[in-house]
Amino acid sequence: MSMIYYTLGNSGLKVSRLALGAMTFGTEWGWGADKTAARALFDTYVEAGGNFFDTADAYTGGTSETWLGAFIAERGLRDRAVIATKFSMNLEGPDPNTGGNGRKNIVRALDASLKRLGTDYVDLYILHCWDRLTPPEEVMRTLDDLVRAGKVRHVGLSDVPAWYASRAQAVAEFRGYEPISTLQLEYSLVERNIEHEFVPFGTRHGAGIMVWSPLGSGLLSGKYHSGDARNVSGRLETVRGTTNPGFQKFTDRNWAIVAELEKVSAALGRSMAQVALNWVTTQPGVASTIIGATRVEQLQDNLGALDFEIPAELRARLELVSRPAVPFPYSFFGSEIQGGISGGATVGAKPSGYCPEVLVEGTYAGVS
Repeated sequence: MSMIYYTLGNSGLKVSRLALGAMTFGTEWGWGADKTAARALFDTYVEAGGNFFDTADAYTGGTSETWLGAFIAERGLRDRAVIATKFSMNLEGPDPNTGGNGRKNIVRALDASLKRLGTDYVDLYILHCWDRLTPPEEVMRTLDDLVRAGKVRHVGLSDVPAWYASRAQAVAEFRGYEPISTLQLEYSLVERNIEHEFVPFGTRHGAGIMVWSPLGSGLLSGKYHSGDARNVSGRLETVRGTTNPGFQKFTDRNWAIVAELEKVSAALGRSMAQVALNWVTTQPGVASTIIGATRVEQLQDNLGALDFEIPAELRARLELVSRPAVPFPYSFFGSEIQGGISGGATVGAKPSGYCPEVLVEGTYAGVS
């Protein structure tokens, strides 16, 4: 396997198309990898050429950051490693200012993350989740201050409304703050709703999409087959009773997707996980896809996901079975309405070569 690197959004930061998710580093949540297994996962990824690591202060009670920082230090990789971590979650109990996205918590959370990671800066600092309270002006000013202080190199947003991301990027552009380089969002064959707003926003305004849960919380990993959800180990079993919407994957629509993925994978002679990862990573606007594993064998399989192409006819089958419903107002923008707007004249999209893709010689494949 030859690792390919994309620039992250409109930044100059070059990252692996497959990022290593460290959410599985630690067993505090009832699933995950112990320290020996986590180190083996880290080593396997590095030896495959990977340079992009994703963690968060909330992952496994801080264990994820601590172990990741230790592994990077052990191998002397700090200058080569691209570390992304996140803030928002409250780890300190009933104190309203030790969680959320206000300036006080952002600064506090970063200092704590730097201590656990054993470094004096992070390459990418990401708002983990919209708190429905803090205005984007405060968030972007605070993040820009941290960039100017040298503690952060680039900034991103995760799990926010599209209007909030758009406002935040506009504020950054207007005020000369560090812009949003990435949107970290759930995306997979069973969760495609970001295509309505986030993909157009990211491609037009310089934010590369960093995909989380590309295997639908494990539903597309190959552990589940043709609607049989019984007696299966893994994260979806562990959290079966949770109210977290990210884990609500057992639906008739999703089982139909699993069944079609099985057929396409068999036709390609590839694992279901590889096909699902290949599909999502090669979608428009995607800069990098986070892969997580608890065993080296899983990670090795995932790392082979970009060693092949999905033929157009098979890709079309996956597209059809997983196509999301089109909500208003996008349902209103069909051909009949467009004909009324243009007076019946044909108005087509610009050809793909209208604005030539920026390519860099060597291993850097382009801008996403």
